[in-house]
Amino acid sequence: MNLGFGTKSILLFVLSILFLVLLTLFDSPLSALSLTTQRVLGFLLLVLPGIAGIVYGVVSIKRQEKPWMAILGILLNALFALFQLFVISFAG
Repeated sequence: MNLGFGTKSILLFVLSILFLVLLTLFDSPLSALSLTTQRVLGFLLLVLPGIAGIVYGVVSIKRQEKPWMAILGILLNALFALFQLFVISFAG
């Protein structure tokens, strides 16, 4: 199954949302971790997939695949990653 880069971008956004739900469900066991570990975990699971999704969206536009899907993926990933980066920077 060969997915386009725009589709991969949207899937990374969905993965980020899934990680957010899982981190919220397991919030109390994660509170035992140090603040730095929580920030790194949040960055790796919430911000990094968003950055990869933005890159996939840009590649999709460059390859002239479905432009609406690429733009949607870039927009959703950028907003989510920036919001989570903002939250992580003020956490604690």
